Amino acid sequence: MATLITGAGGFIGFHTAKALLEKGEHVLGIDNLNDYYDPQLKTARLAMLANEKNFSFAEIDIADMKAVSDVVQGKKIERIIHLAAQAGVRYSIENPHAYVQSNLVGHVNMLELARNLDGLEHMAYASSSSIYGGRTDLPFSETDRADQPVSLYAATKKSNELMSHTYAHLYNIPLTGLRFFTVYGPWGRPDMAYWSFTKDILEGKTIKVFNKGDMLRDFTYIDDIVEAITRISKKGFVGDGVPHAVYNIGNNNPEKLEDFLAILEKLLGKKAKREDLPMQPGDVPATYADITAIQRDYGFEPKTDLETGLRSFVGWYRQYFAV
Repeated sequence: MATLITGAGGFIGFHTAKALLEKGEHVLGIDNLNDYYDPQLKTARLAMLANEKNFSFAEIDIADMKAVSDVVQGKKIERIIHLAAQAGVRYSIENPHAYVQSNLVGHVNMLELARNLDGLEHMAYASSSSIYGGRTDLPFSETDRADQPVSLYAATKKSNELMSHTYAHLYNIPLTGLRFFTVYGPWGRPDMAYWSFTKDILEGKTIKVFNKGDMLRDFTYIDDIVEAITRISKKGFVGDGVPHAVYNIGNNNPEKLEDFLAILEKLLGKKAKREDLPMQPGDVPATYADITAIQRDYGFEPKTDLETGLRSFVGWYRQYFAV
């Protein structure tokens, strides 16, 4: 039996596949290796998995239903961890069609795949803290209203949750949505602030600090994210009724952007040159995860503080780029 991981060349997908393979599990990874950011980073991640005897990979797009169906033919898929998506809040303003294809069409295709796979025990899928929109009542709880997104990216993720509930109701498919909160760490995404700040500070360039730094983020280290994903995937749906639930996966400890920058400057040994700018369209002033539900149902506890996590990222970044 195998776990199908979509977005296996991505940041979270790579780390999740690596963790499962280290436990001796079989993993089938798929990814379209698009150029939203440098595909060489994705191929470098996959190269680290390629020599694992229990890993196989196919370069396909989840928006192509035939390709998705063909790749699982003859495979015994026990679980799906669906992480493939068009990421990025700001990019969704520039290229909305990419989000419709990957996050809407692609998600429906994965739900159809789950519906038709014999022996499937559970599908976990990536949602986002962005679905909470511009709420100011903190922390965010899964029971809060989340129907006023402020970006198309967030709207597609909320749509994923709604479609998943419908499929769980109609076809009794166990499905769990994962509302990730600001994931960071080694092998991360170049479009994320911690990466771009690190790059620009080291190169002596001016960093752009939105909302003049008056922002809170519930930074969640990649190892903690993977621990939550694997716990949920292995245990499956918890509860009664329609077999669909969503969980916040965060650090439960929001940090001020100014404090984040101070830690990064200390680790890099270099002061940032900065330009203070207004809030970007689609951004939110704060994220803060209430993780009571995942603690109760899966025993999840985040373990990595921000300075430890950033030290790990900076060490990886310096080694990877030889700087």
